Amino acid sequence: MSGPPRQRLEEVIRELTTRRGPDSSICPSDAARMVGGQGWRELMDDARATARALARAGEVEITQGGNTVDPDVDWHGPVRIRTVRR
Repeated sequence: MSGPPRQRLEEVIRELTTRRGPDSSICPSDAARMVGGQGWRELMDDARATARALARAGEVEITQGGNTVDPDVDWHGPVRIRTVRR
């Protein structure tokens, strides 16, 4: 996997959420760890921003406490990312 971190994060989020399916989810840190290795914490803001962009595009849903959250609203605390049920 090559390219800018944001592009790699998109690829990893798509891959992980597809693999897990709509009944399971990933944490943004899962994608950051795969892309950033030991420096994954530096990618957390990018991972969250990438998840927001993918949610706006209708590719994933962002959830918090089991409820879908609007990607355009400021949310704080832990979130999860899952593929959209089709």
